[in-house]
Amino acid sequence: MRRLRISGIHHITLLCKDAARSVAFYRNLLGMRVVKQTTNVDDPGTRHLFFGDEEGTPGTLITCLEYPRMDEGRVGVGSTHHFALAVESEGELSAWRDYLVSRGISCTEVLDRTYCKSVYLRDPDGHIIELASVGPGVTVDEPGEELGSRVMGA
Repeated sequence: MRRLRISGIHHITLLCKDAARSVAFYRNLLGMRVVKQTTNVDDPGTRHLFFGDEEGTPGTLITCLEYPRMDEGRVGVGSTHHFALAVESEGELSAWRDYLVSRGISCTEVLDRTYCKSVYLRDPDGHIIELASVGPGVTVDEPGEELGSRVMGA
């Protein structure tokens, strides 16, 4: 019998107030492609935008559901703190930061997170986005130790 496993993140869905504002941010500022514009299957009166790479590959997708009259969310247990988008290198991360600042986007300095270098910013709806370098990886400080045994007491 084949063991069940998760192969990765397929997509992240965000709630937004204004689809045009989200397009300006994710497409025009971050350079993501608008892969699809449709209505939500579960709520046909709601616009649903898909941003990702040129092919709309799972793992690159961020979708936005437009709810212009919905109240702002509250941060707490049951909410998501942030999501991270990968950049190839520390050099590219620094270039992203310079670009964002030049466009008037407030963001952190490049931060050393041990497992990656990061810059944090917010989208127009207040979602925290981390731009993170792909290296050196989460096991860089613990050679030989299996993660599961430490985290879950396995």
